[in-house]
Amino acid sequence: MSEISPVISIIVPCYNQAQYLPETLQSVLEQDYLHWECIIVNDGSPDNTEEVALEWSERDARFKYLKKENGGLSDARNYGIKHSAGKYILPLDSDDKISKTYISEAIDVLENNPDVKLVFCRAQLFGADNKEWELLPYTYDNLLFVRNCIYCSAVYKRADYDKTTGYNTNMIYGWEDYDFWISLLNREDRVVKLDKIHFYYRTKEVSMRTLIDEQKEEYLRIQIFKNHQELYLQYINPITQFRELKGLKSIESSLQYRIGGYILAPLRYISKIFRK
Repeated sequence: MSEISPVISIIVPCYNQAQYLPETLQSVLEQDYLHWECIIVNDGSPDNTEEVALEWSERDARFKYLKKENGGLSDARNYGIKHSAGKYILPLDSDDKISKTYISEAIDVLENNPDVKLVFCRAQLFGADNKEWELLPYTYDNLLFVRNCIYCSAVYKRADYDKTTGYNTNMIYGWEDYDFWISLLNREDRVVKLDKIHFYYRTKEVSMRTLIDEQKEEYLRIQIFKNHQELYLQYINPITQFRELKGLKSIESSLQYRIGGYILAPLRYISKIFRK
C-alpha cells in the first residue's frame, strides 16, 4: 500500500517482546481507519525485534522502524513520538492489541469535540487473566489522589504532548503512563471513555506490573509527588497534616483518611521526600 499522510501516530516500543509483536501489529493493520503510521521503536532489544519489525515495514510502508540504545519504556515512547508526524498519538505496548474500530471512533470524538483532551475505552484482559479490566472511574481527584484510572493506550493530541516534558524516565519501575496523565490533564479537561471494549491488555504470570511490590509502589508514589510537587501542594497543607498526625486532630478526619491514604497527605511520605 502506498504511503499516506498520517493523522494518527501509533507508538510501539519493543524490548524483548518480539514473540508478541506480530499480534500487536496485526491489530493495527486491521484498523478501519487508514490514515495512520505505526512507529516501532526497538529499545536495544536482545531478541529478534529488528527482524520482525523490518518484515512488517516491508509489508506496509505505514509501519516505520526505529532503533536506539536501551533507555527504558518512557525513553522509547518519547523517542517514537519525537519522530512521529500524526496530529494524534496512540501509545501501544508491543504485547497488547486494539480493536479494528478503536482509532476511528476515538478520532471521531476528538475531531467533533475540540474540548476533549483524551479518549480511551473499556478494556479486556487476556493471557493469564481473561476478564474485563475494571478500572477506577475517571475523575481528576481519583487520578490525582487515589490511583491511575487510564491505561497507557489512550488517544490524545500531539500538540498537548508537546506542552509536557513527555514520559518521565525517572519512573524506573513502571507507572510512567500514570505520571504522564498527571502532566497532560488539568481539572477542567474533558476525558471521554468509549463504552465499548477496544483495548486488549495482555497479562502474564511475571511482568513489570506484577513485579511492583510494596516497596516499589512507595518509591513510585513518592516519585510522582516529586515530579508534580507544585501541583500537589495546591491541594494539601503540610503544616495541617503535621498537626493532624501529631494528634491535634483525629487521624480519621485527616486528608489521609478521606482520600484513601494516597501519597500527598501523610507526613510520613512528605518527610521522606524532603529528606532525599
